[in-house]
Amino acid sequence: MKIDVACTKEQAYSFDPAKTALLVIDMQRDFCNAEGVGGVGGEDVGPLQKIIPQVEKLLVAARKAGLFIVHTREGHTPDLSTLHDMRRLSSSQAGAPIGDRGPMGRFLVRGEYGHDFVDSLHPKNDEVIVDKPGFDAFYTTELESILRKRGITHTIVCGVTTECCVQSTIRGAVDRGFFSLILSDCCASYYPDMHDATMRVLPEQGNLFGWVGKSTDLIPKLAPKSAFSAAS
Repeated sequence: MKIDVACTKEQAYSFDPAKTALLVIDMQRDFCNAEGVGGVGGEDVGPLQKIIPQVEKLLVAARKAGLFIVHTREGHTPDLSTLHDMRRLSSSQAGAPIGDRGPMGRFLVRGEYGHDFVDSLHPKNDEVIVDKPGFDAFYTTELESILRKRGITHTIVCGVTTECCVQSTIRGAVDRGFFSLILSDCCASYYPDMHDATMRVLPEQGNLFGWVGKSTDLIPKLAPKSAFSAAS
């Protein structure tokens, strides 16, 4: 059984739930909380916090529908051996250097309180967590292998930040042949104009990077897994 979701362009996004993964990108305290790397660096975390309730609704619906769910976390090993010089420089210039100690532990270091997910979006036991050192969730991770082994051909993407890790992961997905739907109301940036610009860029030239839709259109179409099984 396939589901069609209306998108910003004329062509709808069509997917088979059995072959689709929900990718929840970097919904971590370090990005979403004022005490994290973003807030300490001077960013307004309000736009990121605003989407948390809607992402929570999306997760509830996706779980009931039996979608394969992957959560990603950006961060580095405690010895910072996964942190290259370019990222080290950019984080320093942004005002909250990776590895420095903040109110929730060392910024973007694996195992620290700030590195973990916001409470209401914590993964269930059967959901996959992919720890990544870069922006693109496919970069130096097992994500592609995980999706291939599950027979995944389509991805539904949400999370933060829109123009950085979300967009980087979507570009990584399309380069690997995955069909991606980006949910504009479940993504956010510290800079709303950058969010809006990204949502314009991704579906241009015939959905070059993917389709852009809304969770409010998707969620009503996600029936419990038993209903999909009966209809297939």
